[in-house]
Amino acid sequence: MSEQGASPSATGTSALAVKIDNAAPARPHTGVDAADVVYAEQVEGGLSRLMAVYATRLPKTVGPVRSARESDLELLRQYGRPTLAFSGAQKKLLPLIDEAPLRAETPGNAADAYFRGSGKPAPHNLYLRPERIVPKAPGQAALTTGFRYGPAPEGGTATDSRTVRYPAARFTFTWSDSRDRWLIGMDGTPATTADGERMAAATVVVQYVKVRESAFRDFLGNNTPYTETVGSGKAKVLRDGRAWDVNWTRENAADGTTFTTGDGTPVNFAKGQVWVVFAKNP
Repeated sequence: MSEQGASPSATGTSALAVKIDNAAPARPHTGVDAADVVYAEQVEGGLSRLMAVYATRLPKTVGPVRSARESDLELLRQYGRPTLAFSGAQKKLLPLIDEAPLRAETPGNAADAYFRGSGKPAPHNLYLRPERIVPKAPGQAALTTGFRYGPAPEGGTATDSRTVRYPAARFTFTWSDSRDRWLIGMDGTPATTADGERMAAATVVVQYVKVRESAFRDFLGNNTPYTETVGSGKAKVLRDGRAWDVNWTRENAADGTTFTTGDGTPVNFAKGQVWVVFAKNP
């Protein structure tokens, strides 16, 4: 499969992005395993949060849903005018969300699409019914990420496991020959779906980026990190039980991100779910 389409116009709609809670009380997640791409980023207090992007299929339920961050607006520019589902945001951030080229769907303007589950304490129990804001999956053309899929690059290093650490969170990806996937662990615990299935990715990208302070703080006074996803840098691509050291480039916010080997050869991902974990430049 070659590089994905440059515009979602062929489908008449854009991707659905859902901001996902990743605090321990929010797990296990629902519907994240159906996403085409899952982004992991650092938030306040050194914790992590996820952004799940859906194009080829929509689960019946997704969650728990949490609030948006300023970094999300830059990250999502590559998807044209996507729908962003989130629980809310800081008041000072709301005008930036209103100005961004996206369709914001929250419990405030799409109440019938959200519900509170009974199995977890608030605020870790807000769920979305995607079909109530996106009637049907927009299709592969909505994934304007710049990712390429196909045979693995030459070389690579045999790799059993890779861990990415944030100040108060960590992700571990362990290769499974039997599943032909990277099994996902969070904070030292196997990550499972609400149905008890082990979460797994076909390709994992550890993308090294600049993480700086933003102009926003949470109610405890912790600064909200801003993850810069436009620019260039180093990354590690994991697929097929091997790892490649690669370069990434995203010249403009509206562009997808390209991954290449040292000689400029595009790096193909394995077909299936992609996890992109943003890690601070060493």
